[in-house]
Amino acid sequence: MAFKKTIDTMPTLCRRVAIYIRVSTNHQIDRDSLPLQREELINYAKYALNIEDYEVFEDAGFSAKNTDRPDYQRMMKMIRSGLFSHVLVWKLDRISRNLLDFAAMYEELKRLNVTFVSKNEQFDTSTAMGEAMLKIILVFAELERKMTSERVTATMLSRAASGKWNGGRIPYGFSYDYDTREFSICSEEQKVVLLMCDFYESSHSLLYVSRILNELGHRTRAGNLWSPVQVHKILVNPFSIGDYVYNQTSLSTGTQIPNKEEDFIVFENHHPALFPKERQQKIVSQLSRNSRLKSGSNVSVKRKNIHVFSGMIFCENCGQMLTSSTGKALSGDGWRPSIYLCPSKRRHISEGCHDTTDSTVGEFTINFILNMMNAQRNFALIRTQEDLQRMLLYGKVFDNVDHLGEEGIKEMFTVLSENLPENTKSGLKKKSRKPVANPEVTKLKKEQQKLERAMERLKRLYMYSEDSISEQEYITERNRISEAYEDIEMRLSEISTCERTERSITDQDFIRQATAFIISKKLSGSSYINYRRLAANTDVQILKDFFNSIIDSITINSNGQIGSIVFKNGLLHRFIYSSVDKSQE
Repeated sequence: MAFKKTIDTMPTLCRRVAIYIRVSTNHQIDRDSLPLQREELINYAKYALNIEDYEVFEDAGFSAKNTDRPDYQRMMKMIRSGLFSHVLVWKLDRISRNLLDFAAMYEELKRLNVTFVSKNEQFDTSTAMGEAMLKIILVFAELERKMTSERVTATMLSRAASGKWNGGRIPYGFSYDYDTREFSICSEEQKVVLLMCDFYESSHSLLYVSRILNELGHRTRAGNLWSPVQVHKILVNPFSIGDYVYNQTSLSTGTQIPNKEEDFIVFENHHPALFPKERQQKIVSQLSRNSRLKSGSNVSVKRKNIHVFSGMIFCENCGQMLTSSTGKALSGDGWRPSIYLCPSKRRHISEGCHDTTDSTVGEFTINFILNMMNAQRNFALIRTQEDLQRMLLYGKVFDNVDHLGEEGIKEMFTVLSENLPENTKSGLKKKSRKPVANPEVTKLKKEQQKLERAMERLKRLYMYSEDSISEQEYITERNRISEAYEDIEMRLSEISTCERTERSITDQDFIRQATAFIISKKLSGSSYINYRRLAANTDVQILKDFFNSIIDSITINSNGQIGSIVFKNGLLHRFIYSSVDKSQE
């Protein structure tokens, strides 16, 4: 009697079914999944399980990759409260495709004395055989997923190898005829691409190229400003020179992972080229030299000899970056200036190339920077572009310079004019404000996360569902998601570049760095700086860090003189000498 009394006082487990339904996409919802599953599972609960009491839980548009689904979580909470005796699903993969997640869920159901039922697989998990069958099914589901993935990949690789376009974003500079499945050149976009080539070959600066394109009114296909990242992508893209290269990256949950070069599928002369292959090879070579310089800038600190302008100086004649070596010690102060040598000149493969030294480059550059600062500080006294030019070219080192390129002087004059009140009053004294979060960046990152989830759902839908979407539908939707994700990455890159780089000479970081350096060297009151004296009394690494922080590149012309300086903020100044034909401007 005591035993019976104990049983009677314990809560009696009710016979009630939790019906769980899940579909991954609206495509499935609209076709058949939700209405069909709901009706048949309700009937199964009534007539097969003989249970009239049920509650339906639905997760629409969620993947089974994990259990982070609202109605699934609500169901499990109610199960833990003892409100259900059974969990009924259409198929096993409706509730989970992850073996570990399902195993954890099933162990919990066992502890709670809840029976798991799959209508289509027809097994009873209350038996040992049922448990074994369950795990076997999950293993084969994972195998099927991998085999399907391999099959899709093989199909797309085969298409690419035969020159067939697998879809995706149409590369800039081209149009695509979906009827004939052929590419043609978009003449208007090709003009912009050729400008990119011209500007980069003359400046060796992606930043300058993007800036000048924006100032000329050119925009991306989406109507946004150009960024250095976008310019780089177009210049190095094999598609730009007529080659179709597939399988350069693998896409996993929205993230592009580079593949090995031997895994690339290359179809040469696939379509018309925007510019010759030889021209791209030269551009890629120059980009590679610039990249090696930047990646190795910290390494140079460890070397015995540090060259202040290494990696910054380029030959205007052949486009090569000048190499550096240590010159002979000069009498008196023991200073050993660096020598910068043109590789083409040393190999005797090009005429008109010249070498240079720290003395030449340093004297010219430091005084031009000083003059720029003085021009900003005293701009209230400047009335015309000619006045600005005279101030910028003040000093004996500029005696042979006839004038500055119109483009650079005009831009600087305009910017200083627009910012005159700040420059003359408190522009340099303003405290820097703490940057605020960019709402557009926040929004774009949220969109990225949505696309990552969408990509995962699409893959799961195609790989697991027996009759959900065709292979072509999968490829089309996959490319659409990839394109959207790439658009967001590009926009984030543009915003990042714009935030890092102020587009004027009045950039506070630029002025602050230059001013701090000049003042620290007690030269703030100077109207002219002797570079040799400065170098002999300054740690070489400090000098190098200073010039690296504000200068992007310097070119040496065919007469061994400084042809141009491109600053980190994108401003370019060209120097036209009295001994040079002015038509070369």
